[in-house]
Amino acid sequence: MYDIVLRNGRLIDPETRLDVIGDVAINGSAIVQVGKVDGTGQREIDATGLVIAPGFIDIHAHGQSLAADRMQAFDGVTTTLEFEIGSLPVGLWYEQQTQTTRLLNYGISVSWVAARIAVMTEQDINHPPLTLMGRSIGDRRWVDDVATDAQVGAITAMMEQGLREGGIGIGIPNAYLPGAGVKEVSQICSLAARYDVPTYTHISFSSNIDPRSSVEAYTRLIGYAGSTGARMHVCHFNSTSLMDIERCAELVRNAQAQGLRITVEAYPYGTASTVIGAPFFADPAFPQRTGQGYDALQRLDNGQHMTSREDVLRASAEKADNLVLWHFLDVESNQRHRDLLDMSVLYPGGIIASDAMPWTMPDGSTYMGDAWPLPDEAVAHPRSSGTFTRFLRVYMNERKAVSLMDAMAKCSWLPATIIECAAPTMRRKGRLQVGCDADICVFDADTISDRAEFTAMNRPAVGVKYLLVNGQPVIEAGELVTSASAGQPVRGRYQA
Repeated sequence: MYDIVLRNGRLIDPETRLDVIGDVAINGSAIVQVGKVDGTGQREIDATGLVIAPGFIDIHAHGQSLAADRMQAFDGVTTTLEFEIGSLPVGLWYEQQTQTTRLLNYGISVSWVAARIAVMTEQDINHPPLTLMGRSIGDRRWVDDVATDAQVGAITAMMEQGLREGGIGIGIPNAYLPGAGVKEVSQICSLAARYDVPTYTHISFSSNIDPRSSVEAYTRLIGYAGSTGARMHVCHFNSTSLMDIERCAELVRNAQAQGLRITVEAYPYGTASTVIGAPFFADPAFPQRTGQGYDALQRLDNGQHMTSREDVLRASAEKADNLVLWHFLDVESNQRHRDLLDMSVLYPGGIIASDAMPWTMPDGSTYMGDAWPLPDEAVAHPRSSGTFTRFLRVYMNERKAVSLMDAMAKCSWLPATIIECAAPTMRRKGRLQVGCDADICVFDADTISDRAEFTAMNRPAVGVKYLLVNGQPVIEAGELVTSASAGQPVRGRYQA
């Protein structure tokens, strides 16, 4: 007798390349049998005509709330992790999560941003990552100043403590701290190498022209990997490379061929999102550097496009943590732009990650309620609703650019391999194998699709029929289980 048996589905395990029709038996939170299951389950689920695959692992998700978890569940995600920016103190962040309802597994990296803010400005850092950056922008020393040797020592000490509290690597959003010196960043990379954990890096520049071009930034990142031995993971390969993705991909490919431990992620959109207070938007040379006017920036709270640098500065002064959309590629009508996006999304060995944003209300506050469906006025970015399902719809079904097996690798197994050095429990995720966690996505491969658009961002994706997190159903027959609270923390291996 098993707790749950999934019957007659197409079993996909991207690590072993298993692809057969069969069953999966689950007891408690673990998979106990894969293939032909002769016993019976207290609950039997008919998966005939459906794919049974490991739940998707999103290593770049800023939402980190019940509302965000629910939207990502329909996107097939079972583990959602905030790695680009991270948090401090790490132990406090995990403690706070236990006091809320979490549908999906969750985890955090150690925040270089928070350490810099604490050491260089002495501001309170106990805020959600994106909010922290916006709230702290009034004192720009953490953004613009080169740290002294003493400050670098204090910053790295805080970050080392974060690793010892269970942080899963180090977030290095370098573009938001343009004043930081190479000496400081190299020290952080050496810390990561010493603990053998990844860094999650938003490269230092996003620009089509030298100096401070994207190509220069990737060359610098490759240098950090080579000179320190750090594992360097590149966040949103698509949006940071802009029009130079082809050259940047070539540089990364050459570095990997030389044995450097560099990995990349991308999301299948030509529109990014971040806070309006991001320093690169205030750069007077923003149009020249990006090849775009300020109208490429669109406020999330009211839908208005910026018209000038003065608009950006005014909006930033009003509320620097307000979210904006950045339409950096026209993938709907420009074939060259579509080709550039493809280079990042389909990069060999690269993974899918959403960069999902928090759900935001008209007053700019983050929605932290439990209403379902989400309030009509809650907005974020379509990638917060449909990143993985969009990838499967566009690249697997419509364009036949990737097989089901390889798509599942990009969504589940490969993300797990990037972080299992820092969090060994991830070796039990991203796989459909006996002894692995019962984080399972059961979906219709023919109909799986995103539904969110820029005019309707909070439409849940469709096609996921059942989603199990630690053996507990959170989606059943395509409907959310609103009472579910199945998420468990994923912590780094150095937690005391």
